[in-house]
Amino acid sequence: MRFILIFAVLILSTGCMDKNAKPFDMKNLAKSDIDMVSDVNLKEWRKLTRELTIKLYKRNPKELQKTPGMTVEKRLDQLFPAQRLATGFAELNNLDGTAAVPLAFSETFHGDRVFALMAGITGMLDAAYDGKKEIFFLDDLNQQKLYNSARNLESVAWHLNNRKDSQGQLYILSNGISEEGISNYSYERILGKLIGIQDLMARIISDKTNRTINRVVQGAASMTFLPI
Repeated sequence: MRFILIFAVLILSTGCMDKNAKPFDMKNLAKSDIDMVSDVNLKEWRKLTRELTIKLYKRNPKELQKTPGMTVEKRLDQLFPAQRLATGFAELNNLDGTAAVPLAFSETFHGDRVFALMAGITGMLDAAYDGKKEIFFLDDLNQQKLYNSARNLESVAWHLNNRKDSQGQLYILSNGISEEGISNYSYERILGKLIGIQDLMARIISDKTNRTINRVVQGAASMTFLPI
């Protein structure tokens, strides 16, 4: 009987797949359809935030130069570690997640504002998925955390477009129109995709668990972010 079961698994995992199908992975047996959707969204937010980090440094190279010897690749390694440290980042006053975001728009902060912003965004999204790199059947995501992170991203987008220093200059350059009159709203589109991903996951988890989302009304200009 054991031989027959092993043979059946081998047939299902090899012979029944066409040449364009992904290789069968045994760990997927411990995943529901929703878990696999969650995995896709996990990969997508990481891809989008990496893209946003690179774009912001291209637009704001002076921020990277504030730390001698720093490169975009080193920053990406810090923002996407194998395991995020609970102690935060030393150069951000040991802050991470939403607690780090205000530094990016503070007159008294003289460090790398792009790093503070992206540490805030990536730390928040990591916490919204409980620090998991992939989701399995017994994992229990929280729909409220996912929803709150979407609302916080809306606030981040507002600050990015509106927060200015005492000289009337934006703290971090992003969306805008070039001297040639060419519009660039790619930063806003990335943030819009991130917001959409989080709202979708919040709805999926809410439907799966039959738990209600507390839909909070939050002022976009507020520096007080919803808890994750």
